[in-house]
Amino acid sequence: MQVFPNQYGSILTWLGIISTITFFLSLLIIPWIICKLDKNFFLHIHEHTKKEDEHPAIFILLKLLRYFVGSFLLFTGILMLFLPGQGILTMLLGICLLDFPGKRKIIDGTLQLPPIQKSLNWIRTKGNRSLFSFSNNGKSY
Repeated sequence: MQVFPNQYGSILTWLGIISTITFFLSLLIIPWIICKLDKNFFLHIHEHTKKEDEHPAIFILLKLLRYFVGSFLLFTGILMLFLPGQGILTMLLGICLLDFPGKRKIIDGTLQLPPIQKSLNWIRTKGNRSLFSFSNNGKSY
């Protein structure tokens, strides 16, 4: 007796392929992004505001690109909670790129978790980068 009819076999095959691809991409891309960030990145997260000499079309294009990449990272991070990959770190990077009310509170709450700090700084150590500075109620670690 077959559990799934043949019509679902190809869907399951594609889901397995996509899962494998996202797993390996997250192993490559997320550490690279984390190593490229400034060590004080999480202390100075702010909205992207238009510079005086920046053309409005460039500002809008960069904002759209930032929202697209942030949304993509957030969505794939959510998927990685159920599929193999670094879900929480991917979601955190996606949230950092988006602008919405309460963003700072979400990021600070997530960064207060010691396993998140250890994971981020472990990746930085492996990349020969200085450790992140985190702020928690006035204390930096």
